[in-house]
Amino acid sequence: MGGTGFAADLFAGRTVLVTGARSGIGAAVARGLLACGARVLAHTGRQEAGPDDDLFAGLAPDAPRPETFAADLAADGAAEALAAAIIARTDRLDGLINNAGTMLGRVAADAVDAAQFAKVVDLNARSAVLLTAGLLPLLRASGDAAIVNTVSISARTGGSPGSSLYSAAKAFVATWTRSLAKELAPDGIRVNAVSPGTIMTDFHRRYSTPEKLDATARQIPLARLGTPDDCTAAYLYLASPKLSGYVTGQTIEVNGGQLLA
Repeated sequence: MGGTGFAADLFAGRTVLVTGARSGIGAAVARGLLACGARVLAHTGRQEAGPDDDLFAGLAPDAPRPETFAADLAADGAAEALAAAIIARTDRLDGLINNAGTMLGRVAADAVDAAQFAKVVDLNARSAVLLTAGLLPLLRASGDAAIVNTVSISARTGGSPGSSLYSAAKAFVATWTRSLAKELAPDGIRVNAVSPGTIMTDFHRRYSTPEKLDATARQIPLARLGTPDDCTAAYLYLASPKLSGYVTGQTIEVNGGQLLA
């Protein structure tokens, strides 16, 4: 068994791209895929990942390594350029984990301007749409590919004050997931999403106070905040045709009971 609890050969012979994989949930998913035998292509944000980043945490010196790609997906043309770089590296793609995204700061509703709107939507929604479009030839070549999009509990709840743009962008991705599932089913491509609750990553360390996080934890039925590793199994389940070959158009909520849907 791999470190995820899944078989070490679950993704043997399969190539999977994970965006936003330098740290947090993306890094945990990339490590989980490696542990299960996948060839992992890892988008590491604007900068290449270093040896101390989460992506490489706990990997033995002789263990397989991800192939890394840096790109600022909030920038014009970056998603298309990343797609071209992936196409140059492989002739098929069995999985695409659209995980890149963040809030980019809390902004009150009366302080939103066009530049802020564009940057949040470009990173969290537009980049996923354009990257997926660019990679569809590789996904179709697989015959049983899976796309797994990261949404958020805030797509359902609206989030907390100052997160309206981020929450709305994630709601867009959630609806887009269902639309793509119908459109791409004839190509043998399944499309699903994972919706994390309050997961302790740099995202919440940056945008939430310790007091707010403590209060949130007290309201969660499982009485704690989540970790990136809590999310990994949901992504691997949805990415594996052996485990979820008849599942498409769905969103798995990973939140300790914070939202009961």
